[in-house]
Amino acid sequence: MAGHSKFKNIMHRKGAQDKKRASLHGRLIREVSVAVRLGGADVSANPRLRLALSHARAANLNKDAIERAISRVSGKGGDSDYQEARYEGFGPLGVAIVIEAQTDNRNRTAAELRAIFNKNGGNLAEQGSVIHGFEHIGLIVFDSKTIDPDQLLEVAAQEGAQDINIQDDQCEVVVSLESFHQVHSALEKAIGTPQQASLVWRPLTQVDISGQAAESLSSLLDQLTDNEDISAVFANYTVDETTAKNFGL
Repeated sequence: MAGHSKFKNIMHRKGAQDKKRASLHGRLIREVSVAVRLGGADVSANPRLRLALSHARAANLNKDAIERAISRVSGKGGDSDYQEARYEGFGPLGVAIVIEAQTDNRNRTAAELRAIFNKNGGNLAEQGSVIHGFEHIGLIVFDSKTIDPDQLLEVAAQEGAQDINIQDDQCEVVVSLESFHQVHSALEKAIGTPQQASLVWRPLTQVDISGQAAESLSSLLDQLTDNEDISAVFANYTVDETTAKNFGL
């Protein structure tokens, strides 16, 4: 997409503002819960929890809600059963889609996703059918208007970043999974809190879509991201400026 970040259409998130905020807060709470379950409640020893808490605070999530989520999972009074799950599928024109979820019932979530795919001209696929066409990487994004790009370049290069993409509005730093937390910590200390810091699935190839296929894909992605169990959706499509504006892609 000319003039756009190469990551703009990888992760699809949209919706009415109030609904989006409520959904985001629920997902952030589940991410905190999963991080504690996988790595414990000690923030200093659990980089995933540090990142989840950073996201929660950036979204102005209530401090009490965060503490309750940690207490539930760490055995101080609760029964949170949310676990990570990954689903894969195909959209119109064979667009490959990777879905990350945090669910307390994998079968229920799979059934809901299957219905969404079928309704919008796609299909939920077997695990492994799509993922080979994506690369799992770390992505750290800063607002280029509020930072010193030269300082970012220097720190990111010193810490071993794989790629740095500086544009008018954003500076994107791509890192390996292994070095993600190290680079993120170094940049946060030197530059400040990033707009985004997360693990993403970057497509190795992309499908160019337009017209009816773009409309169907937009509907499919909207409904997937509206599902409360879904934390992120990645797809390997590319569209032109007009199509992106018309269909919100």
